[in-house]
Amino acid sequence: MEENVSEENLEVLDESKEEEVLEEEKELTHEEYLDLVLHKAKEATRSLSGMIAMKKNAALLAMADGLEEAEEALLEANAEDLKAFEGDESREAMADRLRLTPERIGDMATQIREIAKLRDPVGESKGFWQRPNGMRVGRVRVPIGVIGMIYESRPNVTADAAALCLKSGNVCVLRGGSEAIHSNTAIAKVLGEAAEKSGIPEGAITFIERPDREVVLDLLKRDRYIDLIIPRGGDALMKTVNEHATIPVIKHDKGVCHVYIDSDVDLAMAQRISVNAKVQRPSTCNAMETLLVHEKVAKKLLPALAADFNEARVEMRGCPKTCQIVPEAKPAEDEDFGQEFLALVVAIKVVKDIDAAMEHIHQYGSRHTETIVSKDYDRTLRFLREVDAGAVMVNASTRLNDGYEFGLGAEIGISTTRIHARGPMGLEDLTCSKYLVYGTGQIRE
Repeated sequence: MEENVSEENLEVLDESKEEEVLEEEKELTHEEYLDLVLHKAKEATRSLSGMIAMKKNAALLAMADGLEEAEEALLEANAEDLKAFEGDESREAMADRLRLTPERIGDMATQIREIAKLRDPVGESKGFWQRPNGMRVGRVRVPIGVIGMIYESRPNVTADAAALCLKSGNVCVLRGGSEAIHSNTAIAKVLGEAAEKSGIPEGAITFIERPDREVVLDLLKRDRYIDLIIPRGGDALMKTVNEHATIPVIKHDKGVCHVYIDSDVDLAMAQRISVNAKVQRPSTCNAMETLLVHEKVAKKLLPALAADFNEARVEMRGCPKTCQIVPEAKPAEDEDFGQEFLALVVAIKVVKDIDAAMEHIHQYGSRHTETIVSKDYDRTLRFLREVDAGAVMVNASTRLNDGYEFGLGAEIGISTTRIHARGPMGLEDLTCSKYLVYGTGQIRE
């Protein structure tokens, strides 16, 4: 006679089995460990790639609920990561990118729900055309497959990447930085469990829990399992990926973003945009790092702007003309222009005209986000046409270069690569296409 097992006892049995699996995984070499988890990830593509939108959306909603329900546990895990930053002011920018709050956890859940509302790009087609032999040909959007994300600091990337990949029918393999290992592991566990309970295959959300650098180097060569690598981080990470990857890469590089204040300008608007671009969240890649000001408005704008920056405790590093107008500004070094500070520091340069501004951006920019603040129609058109970046903006803060702000629901990152996708990468950018052909017995003559 079978013994009755309560739900509570089943949970205990499941937890015990999970602990046994984890103990077995600890005994594996990193090559064996990757073989195990990547095989599961690749297998998951078979059912996930063709899954209907309704089922994926239900899983996304369950994932969002799971994050909110696990708030206390997520904050505790995050506190473990933040211990390494205590008392180190020089690493405050990184700590800010890493820090979770109830509001930020709520924002992660909200963004996942927004993704669930978005149109599913998988299966979309612009139609079919008929060839002279009667054959009908068309293209449809399909998932890329297995996407490997290698990223630093931001735990929200774990949630955004998992949600966007799932909605677009892709399996994600997530490898966050060691500085956020507790936070990312906790978030991935919540998301994975909620997704699997909703019918998503095991392995669809795979998190690489081993922080060893050797694991990353091996991961970059697993082209048998992974179809695309998306790195998000600093110069060291990008260099590692470029040197070792045998898999196609879409880079999400640093953001050396400029705001150029033109001569014909609404000064109040220019002041508001400049302050927001630098101060609203300085540790992000779309924060302004260099302010360029036309010489005709510099004496009017810079003193008022300096007062705002001083109030926000922004350190100003200026060219000689800037330091004459704003005595409290520190003289800028050559390396300050082209620097991604990711902190309350801004480089300021007074320029002769728009040509000098665009030349400076061409020399020092990272092709991420560039803004002109101007009332002159012709000059704004020139700026839009001639400045090369993933997003070129008129009369708007650089902080608005964001997948959510652009109506994409969220983003897997802001691509600085020219091929396949550029700028904020949303659902459509996580798909490719395949041809469908309908024949009636045609052969090639």
